Amino acid sequence: MSSSYLPATTDSIAQALEAKTPSEAVSILYRVLENPASAPDALRIKEQAITNLSDLLRQENRAEELRSLLTQLRPFFALIPKAKTAKIVRGIIDDVAKIPGTSDLQISLCKEVVQWTRAEKRTFLRQRVEAKLAALLMENKEYSEALNLLSGLIKEVRRLDDKLLLVDIDLLESKLHFSLRNLPKAKASLTAARTAANAIYVPPAQQGNIDLQSGILHAEEKDYKTGYSYFFEAFEAFNALEDPRAVFSLKYMLLCKIMVSQADDVASIISSKAGLQYVGPELDAMKAVADAHAKRSLKLFEIALRDFKAQLEEDPIVHRHLSSLYDTLLEQNLCRLIEPFSRVEIAHIAELIELPVDHVEKKLSQMILDKKFAGTLDQGAGCLVIFDDPKTDAIFPATLETISNIGKVVDSLYVRSAKIMA
Repeated sequence: MSSSYLPATTDSIAQALEAKTPSEAVSILYRVLENPASAPDALRIKEQAITNLSDLLRQENRAEELRSLLTQLRPFFALIPKAKTAKIVRGIIDDVAKIPGTSDLQISLCKEVVQWTRAEKRTFLRQRVEAKLAALLMENKEYSEALNLLSGLIKEVRRLDDKLLLVDIDLLESKLHFSLRNLPKAKASLTAARTAANAIYVPPAQQGNIDLQSGILHAEEKDYKTGYSYFFEAFEAFNALEDPRAVFSLKYMLLCKIMVSQADDVASIISSKAGLQYVGPELDAMKAVADAHAKRSLKLFEIALRDFKAQLEEDPIVHRHLSSLYDTLLEQNLCRLIEPFSRVEIAHIAELIELPVDHVEKKLSQMILDKKFAGTLDQGAGCLVIFDDPKTDAIFPATLETISNIGKVVDSLYVRSAKIMA
């Protein structure tokens, strides 16, 4: 930074825009901010300079300078309205967030801002920065600290009845409880977020967030049809905004279709007008899983897992359902292999399915107990004996109904005779 300051005028801003290099533009803007003038026009020019400087530092990935800028601007914040201060501070924090690999820096920056806002008694800004800090702690998997922060913040915001912030916090709490596998509390927080959202106008992006979280919770409860509906609502909201989260909503829609054994619908959804906009590795991964599911092929499923590891195993939502998908595919594969047989060696099935014998034997015994097919394991001979599906005989339920009716008649006769004897 140069020791001489520049006048806070539009000419100085124009000079920065015309600078040959970003470093030169940054230097000019710093010199504008050093100007001690506090007239309304000068303050307005300085606000513009801060916005331009913040953008330049973000483009240059100079996160530490953004952090120090926020500290340097504190005397300036005393001269402008609190609402403008909040806008600038949140804008700089968001700019730091756009620089990759700065999660730790963002957390420490938010903590610094929270301390400053407490000292300055800027409640409105502090609450929003604390909500941002809780989200960052959750991403960093520091769940207990994030929960402690949110529990106090929720009580405070409910007293102030700030519905829009309450929606954000309740939704964040729902995601936090879901990460901790506490489904009842996650649902309760989501219901609270929906209740607050119903009382006010919620921006489409936030409504999409609520629908996306609703879909995730319903899918976790194996209610894939309802989950699909919520994912579709979220997809429509994000698609209209051209939000990158639209592709994840579409991906989870396809997951729901696969989980309810409607894998044939996946190709038609991808080839639809809306789906074609998002063709890429995310949708290719789900198409590969759908093909494996349709063909009941464990080998294709494992190939899909290997080829699309980032899209399937590293996605926490999809990964939660992979084991269930694998079990379903394994059961379908085993059913397909044993269909032609009435008696077959377990070793032969294991060879066909390319899995260890003990693993196959354990799965077959589980399927028999779950009544997926009628049969028994002859462990002495190492064979699986499959029975024909027993036909239900209508005479048994009819007989039980007759006996039940006779019992009622006898009971009523007993009551009548007791009255006569009395």
